[in-house]
Amino acid sequence: MNTLKTTLLMGLLTVLLVLFGGILGGKGGMTMAFVMAAGMNFFSYWFSDKIVLRMYNAQEITEADDPRFYRLVRTLAERANLPMPKVYVIADDSPNAFATGRNPEHAAVAATSGIMRILTDDELAGVMAHELGHVKNRDILISTLAATFAGAITYMANMAQWAAMFGGGRSDDDEGGGGGIIGMILMAILAPIAAMLVQMAISRSREYGADAEGARICGNPLSLANALQKLEMGSQRIPMEANAATAHMFIVTPLTGGGMMSLFSTHPPIPERVARLQEISRTHSY
Repeated sequence: MNTLKTTLLMGLLTVLLVLFGGILGGKGGMTMAFVMAAGMNFFSYWFSDKIVLRMYNAQEITEADDPRFYRLVRTLAERANLPMPKVYVIADDSPNAFATGRNPEHAAVAATSGIMRILTDDELAGVMAHELGHVKNRDILISTLAATFAGAITYMANMAQWAAMFGGGRSDDDEGGGGGIIGMILMAILAPIAAMLVQMAISRSREYGADAEGARICGNPLSLANALQKLEMGSQRIPMEANAATAHMFIVTPLTGGGMMSLFSTHPPIPERVARLQEISRTHSY
């Protein structure tokens, strides 16, 4: 179900990109949109992991540096039938973790020093199993593609706003239609909002999938459920100075906000995630 939902949402992002490209510049605009998205996707596919690890000053460790953490990740990777990922530690008191990398053969997992202080070994295993679930499901690539498409749409919206401001754009009589200046203004306002909502929905869907896969890998859904509850309280008590563009990567959102902002959240509500894990615990035996 999560795979079908993600496929439909990615298709919707593609349609938004093409429609906006068409309104902004007809067939040429569509071509520009595809070329832009392809270039951004290529860059993200090859370099996004290095960028985000450097952004948070993550330090790669070996087994000699931290035997407990390194061996835990290795044991989980073997259970998941995954290659051993690179292991990183971020010197930050805010408890959180993420996975990155373009595929299982080039994956990395990172955890903050804060998360390793407040979780038991079983809870930490649940968290890292969740991150390896992302790796196994190739969620890093999917989330990167979604973020890239949404970014391309937002970039074109900015172009459209400047074009409308200076009287540019295609008129209503131009070949191919598209609504002219009015359509351009409406799309410049609505398209980025729609793209962001779709991107957030994709991220939330993949979090549920990683929770389920992480429960299977670690063998104890309640360990992950308990960890999520601790992390929610810990991240609120000690907020992380995180870039909003990378918020979707973390196991719990490093950003604050509620109410209407929940529509734009990259993560499902923690109580809902915990409830699903408790249901898995009742109905599955590992």
